[in-house]
Amino acid sequence: MTTDLPEEHFNALADGLVPVIITVTGSDQAGVSAAVFRVLAAHGVQLVDIEQSVFRGQLSLAAFVGMKPEKIDTVSEGLRNTLKVHGLQVTVAELPAVPQPRPHSTHVLALLGSVVTAEHVYKLGQTLANYGANIEAYRGLTDYPITAIELDVSVPNAEPGGGVPLRRALAELSHEIGVDIAIDRAGVQRRAKGLICFDCDSTLITQEVIEMLAAYAGKEAEVAAVTGRAMRGELDFEESLRERVATLAGLDESVIHAVARDLKLTPGVRTTLKTLQKMGYKTAVVSGGFIQVLEDLAEDLKLDYVRANTLEIVDGKLTGRVIGKVVDRPAKADFLREFAADSGLDMHQTVAVGDGANDIDMISAAGLGIAFNAKPALREVADAAVTSPFMDEVLYMLGINKLDVDRAAR
Repeated sequence: MTTDLPEEHFNALADGLVPVIITVTGSDQAGVSAAVFRVLAAHGVQLVDIEQSVFRGQLSLAAFVGMKPEKIDTVSEGLRNTLKVHGLQVTVAELPAVPQPRPHSTHVLALLGSVVTAEHVYKLGQTLANYGANIEAYRGLTDYPITAIELDVSVPNAEPGGGVPLRRALAELSHEIGVDIAIDRAGVQRRAKGLICFDCDSTLITQEVIEMLAAYAGKEAEVAAVTGRAMRGELDFEESLRERVATLAGLDESVIHAVARDLKLTPGVRTTLKTLQKMGYKTAVVSGGFIQVLEDLAEDLKLDYVRANTLEIVDGKLTGRVIGKVVDRPAKADFLREFAADSGLDMHQTVAVGDGANDIDMISAAGLGIAFNAKPALREVADAAVTSPFMDEVLYMLGINKLDVDRAAR
């Protein structure tokens, strides 16, 4: 429950009433809530706060109410008699003092894994406690093909940048226990996200396009050598791209279409995009690969924005050059900002997903940056990391549950 009223107003009970907590537990059935409030209404009970959940068919209802002291036993007996036929248990307890309003969570965490154990939750809880963070609620989002549990958490010093040490500790814990942990700010800022931008190679698709083209040219070894130099820091991305593309000189442009037909989507990509698009998200891909290879895929996936490098083709042959500005690390972040502005969104409303060092700026600029089976350098700056092969894990990091995913698939 949220309110902008002052605390003393929020906690105020009518004159002559005392604070009471009522709990109802048992098998969920139609008409239980109506029966509870019929009894309370008959005794002029004031309702201050209420929460109900149904977990695997089991109901848990709790209400903070105000009532006259002399009515407590009568209300308690009335509830027990009314709910006895439903097989429900009731407790009615007067409180020594008016309880404080429930706190506002500052962050939401998602814990995801093929198997999640009690030990995982224990270690997560201990890490949060070590940084003074308090868990306020748990929710299950899905139990197949992965288990995803969402937690509402209050983090001290929750101003931007204040939670950095906790984020780093959670990243280390995720690596240690072998499950994925995502952290995002709670509230409107989380629910207002509306744009997701993917890297392409080894993210949206399972392959590396330049390597596929090189295979057709018989230049796999040359391309691999350049890639190795880039990974050792001997070349920046633009230098390595131009050197690798140079090995493709003379390749027939028909090969581009052959490679485009051979692209394999990462498992879960279609589900992820379809779900988010139905929710109103804008979807995008920014790639250090090549627009000629991605155009048909982008159309098939109904992406709103597509940016990639352009291979130069003359007389039906690749020249070994790219046209225009190279889509490098800074350019990816610039395109994300461009897409957000065009969509009328602020940067905190964006999500970016990538796997390599070339995605660092984009991941850092996004409201939520997700490293997908990524290199260590990217995981260090990301808000969350996916280590499973399934892209739809991203949905659960955004707080979308399995029921919503299933509905979007219809």
